[in-house]
Amino acid sequence: MNGGLRSLQVLLVEDSPGDVRLTQEAFREANVGIHLHVAVDGVEAMAFLRREAPHDSAPRPDFILLDLNLPRMDGREVLASIKADPELRRIPTVILTTSEDEADIVKSYQLQANCYLTKPVEFDAFEGLVRSINDFWLTRVKLPRQGDRR
Repeated sequence: MNGGLRSLQVLLVEDSPGDVRLTQEAFREANVGIHLHVAVDGVEAMAFLRREAPHDSAPRPDFILLDLNLPRMDGREVLASIKADPELRRIPTVILTTSEDEADIVKSYQLQANCYLTKPVEFDAFEGLVRSINDFWLTRVKLPRQGDRR
């Protein structure tokens, strides 16, 4: 569990309240060192990342979980904005979506997603996927420290 060194800041960009709740519960089970922030659409995600009102004091996430099908600004646009911004592009961004469409997979990698995962529909499988995300991305992988630097 992160070696007890520091809590990790994770931004979940997800518009489904049910999926937000499942992700929160799964991370709570997998790693108490995760501080999960939620943006319900792409516009809010970019405001959070750019520390615009009402997210002026938002921490810089160590890791982003991004859904593709979002209102106001979809996940593809969010991903393109993140990877085009020199201040944000090094934050690992993992697509977590229901889409299994090959075009979505290809486009996500073209936009420099770090990983593409399809959400399972069963809770146990979803919890297992979140546990795998935690075990790999948030426990084993060495992430660049984001801190509160801008």
